[in-house]
Amino acid sequence: MADQWMLRGVGYANCNCAYGCPCQFSAKTTNGFCEAMGAGRIDEGYFNDTRLDGLNFVMLLQWPGEVAEGNGKQQIMIDERANAEQREGLRKILHGESTAPGATHFYVYNSTMSEVLETLYVPIELSVDVDAREATVHVPGLVKSTGTPIMDPHSGRPSRSRIDLPGGFEYSLAEMGNGTTTAQAGITLNLSNSYGQFNIIHMNQNGVIRS
Repeated sequence: MADQWMLRGVGYANCNCAYGCPCQFSAKTTNGFCEAMGAGRIDEGYFNDTRLDGLNFVMLLQWPGEVAEGNGKQQIMIDERANAEQREGLRKILHGESTAPGATHFYVYNSTMSEVLETLYVPIELSVDVDAREATVHVPGLVKSTGTPIMDPHSGRPSRSRIDLPGGFEYSLAEMGNGTTTAQAGITLNLSNSYGQFNIIHMNQNGVIRS
């Protein structure tokens, strides 16, 4: 029997593109290459008979050119609180294993990798408020990221924009914001005031679950 899994929670991502990120529209990246951090909290989830509720994860991603051109590098970090069965189940999900081909961004990203670094099991402090466009990620000594709303330069007040992807492989609806990230792990990142994404995570081995 094939593996069955489901994740429901919240996610936050920050990449080096300008606000909106051309990749969301199948266009070329802002800078001709991609560097990104993605993080998520699983409020409810499972991998076969193993529950994944309450666990956090972080992904570091880097491509020297366009994502579709491949030759990428990836490193996954999984909540150190996970037991052996949870670690293996979440590792498989985040590396795009046990997933229908092309069904999730985990699968798609992994298919473009030429180097997949060792998975790290570490303490992950994560806070994500999708509606407020606010997030913090802290992996001591490895990753620090902050997500905030985009501020309207004219009024000085938060500006709200969303991307709606009815057929997306990562989300159906995402709030746009601002992100700043530093990472010193197998992948080094130094992102400042660039694309921030806040979204609900709800997917299984066949893709995004839409309600």
